[in-house]
Amino acid sequence: MDPPLSSEQEDTQQGKYLSFHLAGEEYGIEIRYVTEIVNLQKITKVVDMPDFIRGVINLRNKLVPVMDVRMRFLMSPRDFDDRTCIIVVHVNEASMGLLVDEVSEVADIAEDQIEPPPRTSATACSRYIQGMAKTGQEVKILLNVPHLLYDEPAEPCGQEEVIVMP
Repeated sequence: MDPPLSSEQEDTQQGKYLSFHLAGEEYGIEIRYVTEIVNLQKITKVVDMPDFIRGVINLRNKLVPVMDVRMRFLMSPRDFDDRTCIIVVHVNEASMGLLVDEVSEVADIAEDQIEPPPRTSATACSRYIQGMAKTGQEVKILLNVPHLLYDEPAEPCGQEEVIVMP
């Protein structure tokens, strides 16, 4: 178990987000949840788990479950490559690995750069979105890590949605 952060440590992490790519979009999570980033390694499948839990990895003799974020959002799978990695996060005294396409940077995002998600995004996945960050000409989708880890599985959302017009 990681020790709780001191108020000084929390202050230095305020407004910092780890950015990563998923299906061509840029996402961010608060750096305070991130314990480390590891290269893709062998994931051992575990029976009777939700589809989005790929299995577990052995990280320094500690078993860490791995969530495929693409599968969590019911997006199409893709082949892994040398940029695919696992972001290990720690929430509610438990660790979880987040399998993502690529990690990009740690970004400073001021509170006034963050807006709530658009009201039109009333899909099941909108509950995973903490906000939308305007960084230059780009927009980062900021995820709510506790909801991502512990909420019930989503219905289809994201780029994979198809609306059929009569």
